[in-house]
Amino acid sequence: MSHVTTHVLDAALGRPAAGVPVRLEAAADADRSAYEPVASGTTNEDGRVPDLGPDQLAAGTYRVVFDTAAYFERTGQKGFYPDVTIAFELADEDAHYHVPLLLSPFAFSTYRGS
Repeated sequence: MSHVTTHVLDAALGRPAAGVPVRLEAAADADRSAYEPVASGTTNEDGRVPDLGPDQLAAGTYRVVFDTAAYFERTGQKGFYPDVTIAFELADEDAHYHVPLLLSPFAFSTYRGS
């Protein structure tokens, strides 16, 4: 299983957000001014990217970038946020990190999932 997974739910439509392009990136320097690509994928029909990146990552700062503009265009919605970026610290190299996104055209939220 991937060390990092994600799940996107469309709160406005009340269903999983299928077809959202997603990128996993790692901080390239200590001040987090640059990031390097680690992996990418697209949410499946259940709104999940179960194989986002490798099975093991080193401790550090990472971010998940969701291309919400592509999703909103495909679903006929006009969104305010063209992308959503969630940065997080991966501190425990043995733990699984799940980064979910609850999305609507004018709001989003996230939390540390399981």
